Amino acid sequence: MACSEDGRYLSLGHSGGLSVWCASSLICVAEWLQDRMEMTSVQMTSMAETAYLLGSIDDMGVARVFAYHSEAIHLLSVINIMEDINRRSICLTFELSEGGDYGAASISCNGAVWLEVYHFPSEAWLKELEMAVSQQQDPNLSGDVKVSSAAVVIKIRPPAETAPEGSLEVLQTTDILTHCLALDGHMSSRQWVEEQSFNTDAGKARETNDSPKHCTQHFLLPCGQFPGDSKAKAGSPVAVCVWWSGSYNLLQYLLHKAPKNKPVDVEPLPDVLWPNANEIICSAVSRCTRFVALGLRDALLSVWDRHSGSPLSVVVVSATDRVFSRLQFVDYWPSSADDSHNFAAGEIHLMVVCKNGSIHTVTTGRGTESCTMQLTERPKDSGDLPIITASVPFLQGLSLVVQRNGKMFLQDVINKTTVCFLIPPTTHLLATPCNPVYALNTKQYTLFIRGDQDPSCSASSKEDCQSQLFIFHFGKPDIIKQYTVSLPDSPRQQNAFNFNTLEEACNLYLQQRALSVDERNKALMQTWKQLQETAVMVQQKHGS
Repeated sequence: MACSEDGRYLSLGHSGGLSVWCASSLICVAEWLQDRMEMTSVQMTSMAETAYLLGSIDDMGVARVFAYHSEAIHLLSVINIMEDINRRSICLTFELSEGGDYGAASISCNGAVWLEVYHFPSEAWLKELEMAVSQQQDPNLSGDVKVSSAAVVIKIRPPAETAPEGSLEVLQTTDILTHCLALDGHMSSRQWVEEQSFNTDAGKARETNDSPKHCTQHFLLPCGQFPGDSKAKAGSPVAVCVWWSGSYNLLQYLLHKAPKNKPVDVEPLPDVLWPNANEIICSAVSRCTRFVALGLRDALLSVWDRHSGSPLSVVVVSATDRVFSRLQFVDYWPSSADDSHNFAAGEIHLMVVCKNGSIHTVTTGRGTESCTMQLTERPKDSGDLPIITASVPFLQGLSLVVQRNGKMFLQDVINKTTVCFLIPPTTHLLATPCNPVYALNTKQYTLFIRGDQDPSCSASSKEDCQSQLFIFHFGKPDIIKQYTVSLPDSPRQQNAFNFNTLEEACNLYLQQRALSVDERNKALMQTWKQLQETAVMVQQKHGS
């Protein structure tokens, strides 16, 4: 289930296809149906004022792109068409960029995994759909319209794993970018060798690298660091950042079209490489895509600033909760207009969810001291494990939390309080609490979530046993009104720095370094103190 950015429509994926509903009247306005098909994932974005792009994945791993236009759903493109039954490709994830200019599909085939980034000819599609309507085609017939093809912009494969025996030859290179990529592959292969040595039984090694790697990607909006960003279409991404499981590096690729004489299958080199001290576990991108947060192994949190191209901060979140599960930025900013012009004083708020169920909040920023707090402890009951922790953009500092036992509530991340519980009717329960189906309407301040009939309640008819869609309106209760904010970008996003050359970026970086000198000196002294304490502990341990 997904909601359009303007809040007008709701798209539902279900058995037999997908449908589009009016979000205010909850009337089905269009359907696309096909026998023996079940949609497992659907998303929706506004392509134009009266046209919307839909992306879906079905239960067979096939990704499709649709358009809702003139009260009909049209199939525009099939991402992974099965041309050879022996080489059946499966789409693992499929993401549309906001505005529908690009799409990213993670594809798996015969044990290999790669990422394909597509450029969608949105303007051409709109003209072709308008032409189909003008030719008096039946708008109620959700048929397929002949449209332009989507083009593959980039095809990205995981870093090549190099054998330890040839590591010196591979790593001896004058290209720093190639060196870092080779080193990343070497670290992955070395980790595999170490795991293999611990899993040998009677001379038979369990090959732990059989499981294919998976990738996580984020579309990035113009940030003013690279020449040509200012020429990009407003609201359209200019780059995509990618990291692979087991990797230490975040890779960034510009979304320019490949030259006509260059085949897409040629593996491109990243335009930017963001190195990290440990393996990446999870990631998140701020709403303006200026900040990229990476959760690393051993409870390390690294936040990169795309404006300066440097780390904003590196924080140790917890000494006991060592494994992260997911990250998210919290939509919170001071109401004072003075803070919007003070670049060095801007604070970033993040929520870190650990695998054991504990939740931590992190407040950090350039020129400010990082602060970590435990929002919730590790739950004693497995039913209290948080399954969903989603930021609510129109409620400042609040997060929607859904637990495994089906409980739902809004939590104040900044003040560490539970604002209110969301309770469905007594005759119903939250459907599939381990994987809730929900969508937030940021214009109507509502939450749509699927519920099922409570088995303990006697159903009077077959219709009562069907799934229901529950709607929670957040704009009416007085307890929530104090958190309600309008959706324009935060002051830091509106007053973003723009520059066209790397020289200007370097000047900004040096200014930030000068402003943060006290903080860095304090952090340096704290690091030396921790090193001395650790050295004493190691000596005492070996002495005993």
